Amino acid sequence: MADLGIPRNTIEVLQKHRFTTRKKYGQNFLIDTNVLDKIIRAADITEEDCVLEIGPGIGTMTQYLAEQAGKVTAVEIDGDLIPILEETLAAYENVTVIHQDILKMDVKKYAEAWGGGRPVKVVANLPYYITTPIIMGLFESHVPLKSITVMVQKEVANRMQAGPGTKDYGALSLAVQYYAKPEIVANVPPNCFLPRPAVGSAVVRLTGYAAPPVQTVDEKKMFALIRAAFNQRRKTLANSLGNASGLEVKKERVEQALERMGLAAAIRGEALTLAQYAELSNLLSEQQGN
Repeated sequence: MADLGIPRNTIEVLQKHRFTTRKKYGQNFLIDTNVLDKIIRAADITEEDCVLEIGPGIGTMTQYLAEQAGKVTAVEIDGDLIPILEETLAAYENVTVIHQDILKMDVKKYAEAWGGGRPVKVVANLPYYITTPIIMGLFESHVPLKSITVMVQKEVANRMQAGPGTKDYGALSLAVQYYAKPEIVANVPPNCFLPRPAVGSAVVRLTGYAAPPVQTVDEKKMFALIRAAFNQRRKTLANSLGNASGLEVKKERVEQALERMGLAAAIRGEALTLAQYAELSNLLSEQQGN
């Protein structure tokens, strides 16, 4: 099968099948062999690996993955792409295509079966409108992961690796950094896609931690605190948490906990590190238990 990373080959396949990209699925097909090579290298794919690809499109990156990996499972939501994938991936016996919505799958169960108990590597050119739900869904459902190497909107990639006090720092930064070490490995301009997106893109590699870098007695509570803090990021942290529905945390208790941590009562949520959020969550849980 022709290399779909070459633009004319992608165009030929699309025209042959009279396929038109759909905005509702965020379809932008990668047409740059150099970028495809960078993704495969960044993911460090070997014949020992089981790879989960989300949104294979017409099979461009799937071909590259199949050449390197032991097994590739590609999950595609668009039924009109399934016949195309059957054609473009016909030569690869190590590829399985599943017509499914990744957000509705029990990915943990499938991944444990695909990998035979070993962690899988996720590689994807993600639809930008659901990047965060997909990545957080993989982490929060505790899918056995070795790494996630994905193409995302540049702005989202910046947010993933942002630190305290910066404009890009937010709930996504903290959530990703709790589960993995993020690293931007390539910046990708719009002309590397068909059709061209309106924004720049980046390839980010998330290397999963064997254990979280911070200890919290209640992971769900810590993330509820983080979400509440950034929902009203212009307010002080004590006010943001005290006003948040469902948290049941009084402003005075937050201020007491901050004082014990040696932090000012008027501090904002964007100034706290992941370790400080874990400590704050533990202190508030401790107070609640008394």
